[in-house]
Amino acid sequence: MIKIDEIPFKLDPLLERDSIFVGELPLCKLLLMNDSNFPWFLLIPRKEGIVEVFDLNKEDRLQLQKESDYLLSNLKQHFKATKMNVANLGNIVPQLHVHHIARYEGDLAWPGPIWGAVKPKPYTKKEIKSLITEVRALFASF
Repeated sequence: MIKIDEIPFKLDPLLERDSIFVGELPLCKLLLMNDSNFPWFLLIPRKEGIVEVFDLNKEDRLQLQKESDYLLSNLKQHFKATKMNVANLGNIVPQLHVHHIARYEGDLAWPGPIWGAVKPKPYTKKEIKSLITEVRALFASF
């Protein structure tokens, strides 16, 4: 029998299409959603066949929490966010992915959820380069 951890990781095509690669953490792939309306990042554990957080083994659940907490704390400080939203819905894309979104009073969806609130606005190449550089620097001491 093949264990889940032995199956090569493949990112869901929808996540790949809608996001920009930022980096690799010990467990997760870090992506930026290509929507400049919100500072919006994803953590995707590089484990094939994982749909829910509880599908991860204990060690991986703890690592996901560590990576998520670090990302949230640093994004909140860096973007001076009013509130950080975290969600792992998976209704459209079942592959486990955790959304991390910096929110502000008065943003385009405040105080409601961002999903479907406004049409996504892709980043420019210059914005992508700058933002990825900034976020990678946040993980320099991780």
